[in-house]
Amino acid sequence: MAQTSPNTHPGWFTRIAHPGMFMGWTRHVVLPLAIATALAFAAGLYVVFFASPPDYQMGDTVRMMYVHVPTAWLSQFCYAVMFSSAIGTLVWRHPMADVSQKAAAPLGAAFTALALFTGAMWGRPTWGTFWEWDGRMTSTLVLLFIYLGIIALWRAFDDQLKAARIVSVVTLVGAVNIPIIKFSVDWWQTLHQPASVFRTDGPTVDFSILTPLLVMTLAFSLLFLTLHLVRMRTEVTRRRIRSLELAQARAAGGAP
Repeated sequence: MAQTSPNTHPGWFTRIAHPGMFMGWTRHVVLPLAIATALAFAAGLYVVFFASPPDYQMGDTVRMMYVHVPTAWLSQFCYAVMFSSAIGTLVWRHPMADVSQKAAAPLGAAFTALALFTGAMWGRPTWGTFWEWDGRMTSTLVLLFIYLGIIALWRAFDDQLKAARIVSVVTLVGAVNIPIIKFSVDWWQTLHQPASVFRTDGPTVDFSILTPLLVMTLAFSLLFLTLHLVRMRTEVTRRRIRSLELAQARAAGGAP
């Protein structure tokens, strides 16, 4: 992993994000996060199935929204994490930035695929079709292809430092798709409704729907954070093993 000067970042950030320090403090964080995730999902499933009434128009199919909306949001949030990490790789060459990028890509792909699948399942009884080539659906599908392309790039290089630089450039270029997803409902005629939760004039969603939606969003967000940390720890361990193997191979090759 690339090294960085101690003066490149604030001291506290350099310390907690150094691979050794990262492995140390995350060891004590992953289990509590996993427990919090399980509790959040338990609470979310309870309010979804027992405390939230059917919608007066969509009936019980509205419950699909409690998976679709959080996964759709996380599909974009994962890319934001990768975008920030790409800047960390290219500008500061931080040793953990490329690890964060690589760890987030499969999670982003999974959340995007789940958002597309649940959207299709919800769309059939609501709109009468599984798929429509509208702006948001199409741009989200493009996002899935970007994720898959980035994953393929990581696997195409044995040199992970070289891969990190190439992937970072691709990630920054691909970020143009995120505002297209966000504002597609405003720019083009689409089956999706405009923003109804995060609005300057307040949410337009009824409290009985908003509450389980927020709880499930919290649960899925905690799931991402937990899995991201676990994947980062796995990647750091894998790279350490790889470095040891290369060092042993060089030592064996240089032995008389």
